[in-house]
Amino acid sequence: MTDGTPVPWHLLPDNSAVGDDGHLSIAGCDVLALAAEFGTPLFIYDEDHLRARCREAVAAFGSGATYATKAFLCRAMARLAYEEGMGLDVATGGELHVCLQAGVPADRLVFHGNNKSVAELQMARDLGVGRIVVDSFDELSRLEALYGTDGQVAPILLRITPGIKAETHDYIATGQDDSKFGFTVSTGAATAAVEKAQASPAVELFGLHAHIGSQVFRVDSFAAAVAAVGRFALPFELPELVVGGGLGVPYVEGEEAPTIAQWSAIITRAAADAGLTAKLGIEPGRSIAAAAAITVYTVGTMKELPGIRNYVAVDGGMSDNPRPVLYGSGYETFLPRAVAAPRGKTVRVVGKHCESGDLLVREAAVPSDLVVGDYLATPVTGAYGHSMGSNYNKILRPAVVFCRDGDARLVVRRETFDDLLLTDLG
Repeated sequence: MTDGTPVPWHLLPDNSAVGDDGHLSIAGCDVLALAAEFGTPLFIYDEDHLRARCREAVAAFGSGATYATKAFLCRAMARLAYEEGMGLDVATGGELHVCLQAGVPADRLVFHGNNKSVAELQMARDLGVGRIVVDSFDELSRLEALYGTDGQVAPILLRITPGIKAETHDYIATGQDDSKFGFTVSTGAATAAVEKAQASPAVELFGLHAHIGSQVFRVDSFAAAVAAVGRFALPFELPELVVGGGLGVPYVEGEEAPTIAQWSAIITRAAADAGLTAKLGIEPGRSIAAAAAITVYTVGTMKELPGIRNYVAVDGGMSDNPRPVLYGSGYETFLPRAVAAPRGKTVRVVGKHCESGDLLVREAAVPSDLVVGDYLATPVTGAYGHSMGSNYNKILRPAVVFCRDGDARLVVRRETFDDLLLTDLG
């Protein structure tokens, strides 16, 4: 927005405040001081915001609440989610390894993925992962082949594609029939998969899993998915049903989304209406982590092209937040030194990469006194920024700090130039 309003306060982490000097603080930590100490770009998380969202999910679903680590994962985050009572959803051997190194018991992990390798399946079985979410007949065959070598039975869920097209970006919609994920109900593949799994000595089928997509605002989409999966699941009387995650969060002024508690109430009611008695599970990721963090950059250059556009380049870009490039995602901007300042100037915030498409905020509202050297921040960057980041142009990945009760804890250090050579054999 360029109507002169400050950044919408509800987009900032829970424990945000404005000091007498106008500076933004998060959980008692001055954002400008953090940027000066740890450098930029910098991810700043409100730790108690993360914990509150985890507790909200656990209050609704108990042990069926599982954090989707793809949204944001480091050892501190894995440990936090587990401490608050959540299981953790992993999709690769790498995510599994990080969770284990954080001290999360294997039986509290759920292993997803549409193309798990034999090595990953062997790893999950050997470690005693709580559930393996089987996504294809090929995967069932791999588990049967592994069973033939050691006689170990794998605890599984089957991922079902319910035929529900979520109202979200095509790249993050997963519940429609035309999807790379799961066994499609409409084609009969889902029924065949249940029958094959129930007949196989290699696996123990505990239930079904369905996920319709990510960044979904419309609660009726979730209700429709539960109803569709419920109609399919009822005859099999399986003890577990996981309805995935995907709850959207507001990123810009004017967007609204249900809370985790409201979302869970809708799911629970839809399951009851469908006659389901299975234990329900959810897998939130974005709704746990996104709004808990901001990213702080340093403004490096400003180019005013009269009659065309004003460009503001910062020291990050698509390497720390690829969502604007991938999905056309929108973000707000503000100056942490004057968080309540009116934002009456429109600029395009771009990164430092060698790509014209390297942009962070297409039409950014900023205060008119923005200057080179200012710290510029984007809120709601706690999910799918750090986790989807890259070293493009050999840029160094940012640091991550957790803030709580006035204390800032470095949980991921900034990479160094030497880190870039760790796997380079020369």
